Amino acid sequence: MIKNLLRAALIVLAQHAYGQIASDEQYIRENYSKAEYDIPVRDGVKLHTIVYSPKDASADKKYPFLMQRTCYSVAPYGADKYPPRLGPSPALMRDKFIFVYQDVRGRYMSEGTWTNMTPHIDQKKGKNDVDEASDTYDTIEWLLQNVANNNGRVGQWGISYPGFYTTASALAGHPALKASSPQAPIADFFFDDFHHNGAFTQGYYLTFPVFGIKPPKPTTDSWFAGEMFTPKPDGYTFNLEMGSLKNFDKYYSQNFYWQETVNHPNKDEFWKKRDILPHLKGVKHAFMTVGGWFDAEDLYGPLNTYKTLEKNNPSMYNTLVVGPFGHGRWSRETGHTLHNDIYFGDSIATFYQNNIEAKFFKHFLKEAGDGKTGLPEAYLFDTGKKEWKTFDKWPVTNAEKRKLYFHSKGKLDFNAPKEGQSATAYVSDPLKPVPYTANYKQMSGFTPFEYMSEDQRFAATRPDVLVFETDILTEDVTLGGEINALLKFSTTGTDADFFVKLIDVYPDDEKNHAYMPDPKVVLAGYQQMVRSEVMRARFRNSFEKPEPVVVGKVTDLKFRLQDVLHTFKKGHRMMVQVQSTAFPLFDRNPQKYVQNIYKAQDSDFITAKHTIYHQADAPSSLEVEIIK
Repeated sequence: MIKNLLRAALIVLAQHAYGQIASDEQYIRENYSKAEYDIPVRDGVKLHTIVYSPKDASADKKYPFLMQRTCYSVAPYGADKYPPRLGPSPALMRDKFIFVYQDVRGRYMSEGTWTNMTPHIDQKKGKNDVDEASDTYDTIEWLLQNVANNNGRVGQWGISYPGFYTTASALAGHPALKASSPQAPIADFFFDDFHHNGAFTQGYYLTFPVFGIKPPKPTTDSWFAGEMFTPKPDGYTFNLEMGSLKNFDKYYSQNFYWQETVNHPNKDEFWKKRDILPHLKGVKHAFMTVGGWFDAEDLYGPLNTYKTLEKNNPSMYNTLVVGPFGHGRWSRETGHTLHNDIYFGDSIATFYQNNIEAKFFKHFLKEAGDGKTGLPEAYLFDTGKKEWKTFDKWPVTNAEKRKLYFHSKGKLDFNAPKEGQSATAYVSDPLKPVPYTANYKQMSGFTPFEYMSEDQRFAATRPDVLVFETDILTEDVTLGGEINALLKFSTTGTDADFFVKLIDVYPDDEKNHAYMPDPKVVLAGYQQMVRSEVMRARFRNSFEKPEPVVVGKVTDLKFRLQDVLHTFKKGHRMMVQVQSTAFPLFDRNPQKYVQNIYKAQDSDFITAKHTIYHQADAPSSLEVEIIK
């Protein structure tokens, strides 16, 4: 009976979703006209652009532009082909804008040569000095002059890679550009997506054909599809049997982005040129940067885009929005909002779209545009209390900095250790790495997703994972802001990785919620990961100039975990886990220093004993910010 009711409910939901998509496409056909253009930019390259204009636009009823520039195709192509939706949300689609979609240079139907994370040129000396900013400036000029009944204002948005294009395009400096919303934007491929603190995100191994093969000519087809391959269903075994990263040349010897990655293991000029953050100066129009607390791809990007803009442009309108979402999931309503097993509430994406995003774009593109939006500086979701919070500044100015110290016997608290000698050691064997997830299907997926909030009980029982835990909390503790791992370690090797996780441990009597995706999971005693990050010890002093670790020497390792806003509730515990592998999310460190880990031999990988110190003269801790 229950199964039949559930099946019927799923059918109704599917029919509703299909009906909504069908009605949206019908609405677009009835209310928008479509035109395709090849817009010339200053160096002669033509960029393929599709424009959807409201049919009721007139000299007396003008509309602003809302633009997305993408490397992922502006399909559907063809005058009679319409998409199932337009713009960032149904609300904005129905409010009506002139929606513009453009293939960036060298992708799909646009001419030119494409490169990953187009280097920005601050000082352009001639027509051949082109980047995303110049392409955007020239596109806006053309649109203003050639698309009828526009009101002279332009906004832009994009999620993930299009989020990077939104940020880079914002540097166009065109006076008509009034509002930009980079969402889950990539900022720097040495810290986003393909690397975390320089450690290679091996979980992205299937994506390289998308980013490392150039089309021979403009095309509507996905030219790279033939270079993609299907691994074993067990991604852990597939990656382990692959051995050293150099063995991926079997698949990617002709892949230009793979070869660039292999040949630039450190943050040299190649990566520095592709870091957009240092260029975020002199920005005068409004920004709303959006992210998800459980974004496994791009969390560094939105947080650091907002912070850099705030630092370099103190007088601009600059806001941050972060919700309880995975990568880009705020753009689609799911009804019950979950990430992995954790339920956060209902219709949270719709609330964001209607009450935050739509308000931002309508104010700056259709209304007064004076910055009096009624929105706060930071609109952030507390993932522990499961409610939105607003802030005048982020991180919060009056937050209290405290340190969660590691102690012997796995204790964790806010008191500095007093022991004269105290440490915990574990053996890390790269041939038996700690899996980053208990979901083996996820390991063979295109990109990781669920691990950002996953139950960590599968890891806590391993001998190569250290566990430090507080007593049961007697009051709520809200961590809001930045987190730094401050480790004192030594090793028998000459290099090491450390993967640090902050975890919320649920009470033993926690009840399952009504929307559990997996009936076999119990929330009683659940160890929900709140935040994690990896750090490669060779980069402890410089990402540009790595250096080996001295065997047996007590060594400092400081690195940032991304921000959080999470209340650890009374009755819960706080936990920190430390390990040296999270495979195959991140590649394995050989633990013997080599010049280039991408070119390491299988024989370079060694077992090493790592020691974490928690004594008076060598304390290890997490530095956190507490909001009272």
